[in-house]
Amino acid sequence: MRIGIIVGEASGDILASGLINAILEKYPTAEFEGIAGPLMIQAGCKALYPAEKLSVMGLVEVLSHYRELSKIRKTLIQYFINNPPDVFIGVDAPDFNLGVETALKQAGIGTIHYVSPSVWAWRQYRVAKISRAVDLMLTLFPFEARFYENHNILVKYVGHTLADEIELSHDNLQIMLQARQSLALNVETQQQIIAVLPGSRMSEVTRLSKPFIAALLQCLQIKPELIFAIPLINTKTRQVFEQELNQQISQYSDSISPDKQKKQGQQELRSRFVLFDGHSREVMAASNAVLLASGTAALEALLLKKPMLVAYKLSPVTYWIAKRLLRVPYYSLPNLLAGEYLVEEITQNDVCADTLTPKVLNLLSDETWCDKLEIFDDIHKLLRQSANQKAARAVIDYLKANNKLDEA
Repeated sequence: MRIGIIVGEASGDILASGLINAILEKYPTAEFEGIAGPLMIQAGCKALYPAEKLSVMGLVEVLSHYRELSKIRKTLIQYFINNPPDVFIGVDAPDFNLGVETALKQAGIGTIHYVSPSVWAWRQYRVAKISRAVDLMLTLFPFEARFYENHNILVKYVGHTLADEIELSHDNLQIMLQARQSLALNVETQQQIIAVLPGSRMSEVTRLSKPFIAALLQCLQIKPELIFAIPLINTKTRQVFEQELNQQISQYSDSISPDKQKKQGQQELRSRFVLFDGHSREVMAASNAVLLASGTAALEALLLKKPMLVAYKLSPVTYWIAKRLLRVPYYSLPNLLAGEYLVEEITQNDVCADTLTPKVLNLLSDETWCDKLEIFDDIHKLLRQSANQKAARAVIDYLKANNKLDEA
């Protein structure tokens, strides 16, 4: 069995590596190659390009990388046509993968897309393109599967791996303490920690670091005992965030401290910010509340049952276009899955310190949060489907149905 596979970011790497490992459990000689992240490579996938090549967010942002992305896509299409896999699996990254899938399907290669594009939310005209590109759609959420069924596209709902990995537990205090211990956060039990996740893409971190840090410094003026735990996905995003943090701390200290106390004041401020290389789940588990960029991290915060504030900021042109194409009332996964506005969403120009600061502090004393936990529990149970195994079974069944794999 030989499978072509492409991912475009960290969340796709997690899903694809889980799928690869689940297939290898049943077919140890299966081979995988394509655009791969580190987890996929560790699972045995041959990387023709690294996944970070596709980690670009937004319509305008993609245009600046168009030439390189177009060259990579053409090269891969030709490679897979010359060396046909038994099936090609595009994991998320729809703007890149659907083009690859269309060309490969026209060349007689079976195509599976894992993680539905947000076609149910905006740009619904893409359904026709998806139908031409994809033989089988694997969705993470049940409402997505219903959408494809209504459009006569073969679909399988598999659930989400995060819901499988995170325990259905109500002992949040014990989980919090264990997470703090594993992260070596030597603080008292009652110490309040806010997890801050400015995104996994460089474009997100670049846009959100400045308003997030400004808001956190304002929070410290009101609650100076707070600690902020910030997981960054890689060295590059950490450098961007840390540079902005040091700059703002320096400016803040200049405005309030005499020269002889400035250095001490900066060190004290800096000590309230604890940066981590990865470990986003542990950081959220260790926290009392979460400030984060919209995306998969919001789902993870939901499954950890954490009060959260979700921010979303794009380039002005991208946002202008997206706003006019949006067909749903919410953009964060917790609200989409709940079908109601449970988690506050802050967008575009409202993502600023004056707006964020009171809302972040309110998370620490949200009296309505307990009322939301039952809904989040129901969502957790709904998504808990043994997703890796279910997705692997769907791929294997597809291969058998198309005479690409002998019955086992």
